[in-house]
Amino acid sequence: MSVPQVVIVGRPNVGKSSVFNWIVGRRLAIVDNVAGVTRDRMTHLIDRDDHYFELVDTGGIGLNDIDDLEDEIEQQIQLAINSADLILFTVDIREGILPLDEEVARRLRKINKPIVCVANKADQGHLEVDAAHFFKLGQEKIVPVSTLQNRNKDDLLDAIFAHLPDQSEENHVSDEPEMKVAIVGRRNVGKSTFVNALSETDRMIVSDVAGTTRDSVDVRFELDGKSFVAIDTPGMRRRISVKTDIDFYGTHRAHRTVRHADVILLFFDASQQVSRVDKQLISYIAESYKPCIFVVNKWDLYHDKMPTERWVEYLRDTFPSMRHAPLAFITAKTGKNVKTLINHAQMLFKQARSRVGTGALNRIIRFALEQTPPPLYKNRRPKIYYATQIGIQPPTIVLKCNNPEGFTKTYRRFLLNVLRENVEYAEVPIRIYFHKRISSDTRDDKIMPEEGVPLEEGFDAQVDTSPPSID
Repeated sequence: MSVPQVVIVGRPNVGKSSVFNWIVGRRLAIVDNVAGVTRDRMTHLIDRDDHYFELVDTGGIGLNDIDDLEDEIEQQIQLAINSADLILFTVDIREGILPLDEEVARRLRKINKPIVCVANKADQGHLEVDAAHFFKLGQEKIVPVSTLQNRNKDDLLDAIFAHLPDQSEENHVSDEPEMKVAIVGRRNVGKSTFVNALSETDRMIVSDVAGTTRDSVDVRFELDGKSFVAIDTPGMRRRISVKTDIDFYGTHRAHRTVRHADVILLFFDASQQVSRVDKQLISYIAESYKPCIFVVNKWDLYHDKMPTERWVEYLRDTFPSMRHAPLAFITAKTGKNVKTLINHAQMLFKQARSRVGTGALNRIIRFALEQTPPPLYKNRRPKIYYATQIGIQPPTIVLKCNNPEGFTKTYRRFLLNVLRENVEYAEVPIRIYFHKRISSDTRDDKIMPEEGVPLEEGFDAQVDTSPPSID
């Protein structure tokens, strides 16, 4: 199981960012009486007795932004809701139910996810009675709180953990589920031809006309006794080229498919250079922490004109933050290397669900620290006390340390590379948090939820994108 995400939503100015800061235990999100201060999603890892969740702050639903960024803010809110395991629907107990609260409630009723209503600004005890009014919005669980007076924080945390999956080691499901593979790429790179090669039938319409596939299509297959689902997606276009409703919803569904897939096969055409659409896709895949294989299709036309090493070097240089992603060269039209590609996808699926024991993980980190200690920060050496893996899909690791800010971006990259060289999931995204602990005396000290800093693998495509020359 991945680390659960708890997303705070609500109309503007109900105190969402105050709730975020209050749970975190320090001021991270900007709080102001002016609506619309929060625009991007803000995330933070919360630790309570070695049980974790990611807390996500979002912008106000229904905000009229002064810079006309309503669409961008709404997109960030929707992405957070889509990935949420639990939603904290935040309202203002003093103002009562406003029309925009009702609109938010109607929107959340369409989502099959647990919801806790957080009635904020219950600064005096007598106001808690008014929380019952919000049952009119269809909420089953309401927790009155006051971030200003620090009231009922434990009640809210208890309600949160009551709705999250059990994270105890003995309750992890070991049975491997059916793998879902998303086949993505820009238009006319051979995605549907690849699905037909898998099924050995004309399952998908194949045409030289770009954009033949207009929706995400699930096709179930079996290979070597294991079943899986391949999801063909519409060809992606540059945002400026999305002109019709069909294009818009096709792009939306392709993004949704990436979020719900276990492994992504990103297709490239061997005859074409990397495009801006490819970069947008890579950015989205990296942001979603999905295992990915770069698939260079139509290789039969070019294998005798240039070595595979040239394409490998080209893609590695273009997407340096995705160097862990394996590459495959196939010819979907003839089925060449298709079975090998699916077998490799199954390997990545298994890697993403793998765990490394705490003892082995700490030996790896200790080795890295001994070989290359972190540089001094304010005349002191940053320390890592221990490491533990807290989730899978993606593998998620917490490093308990004395000062997360003391570890430079370069040193974090170094630790990530050392991990990749020594763990069983070297080809999939790894998420690392540097999390501060108050006391370093014993492992059993209580850890306060503060200073959690995620090590994002990130995305940087600001390099030369000229194609490899074909001799």
